[in-house]
Amino acid sequence: MIDQAALKKKIQELIDRDWDTEATNAWFSKLNAEGIPRKNLFKEEIIANKGEILDRVQRKAEECEHLGHTCATGAALPVMEEFGLGNMEVIQALYPFPGFGGTGRICGAVSGGLAALGLYFSIGAQGEGMEKAIAAMYAAREFLQRFKDVIGSVQCSEIQENEIFFGRFIDALASDENIQALFAANYLEKCALPTGIGARLAAEIIIESMEQH
Repeated sequence: MIDQAALKKKIQELIDRDWDTEATNAWFSKLNAEGIPRKNLFKEEIIANKGEILDRVQRKAEECEHLGHTCATGAALPVMEEFGLGNMEVIQALYPFPGFGGTGRICGAVSGGLAALGLYFSIGAQGEGMEKAIAAMYAAREFLQRFKDVIGSVQCSEIQENEIFFGRFIDALASDENIQALFAANYLEKCALPTGIGARLAAEIIIESMEQH
């Protein structure tokens, strides 16, 4: 059973937050212009600073979503930057994924989190070929379960139908009235919640894999 009260409290914090959109835009623009820097991953240092890293990734994901770069890109980019994964072409490829093209299917925060995990386990993890694929799929299943445990579903429409979000599924592409309804319901702040959680869970699973090897 998801903790409705905790999610509602977090959403209110996001609504009340003083968002530094200028700094977030500068961060995104720099990565877009210069690319995602490669990193040497020092496992001991990452593990020792796990809590700080998870908080940072979650915060950046929330900010990215609030800036309007979508839940899929928001969930992926901070994780990719933190661990030096992929490139901005991956982020561009994720733009159609919120709600699986806005259809209400898989939440973009799930798609973005899985993309980040796929990059890590195909590039940074141990093993070759099918071994990496199997590791990535195990990581994906763990991610999906954890996301569902926190948010209640991996489906965009079902998340939206939760009363702490919108109480119903709103198809943003169906009409201008629906777009206006989403903005009136604080959708940027509310959708920052699953985006931040998706990024945090992906980073958490990556760090846990480091702890195990």
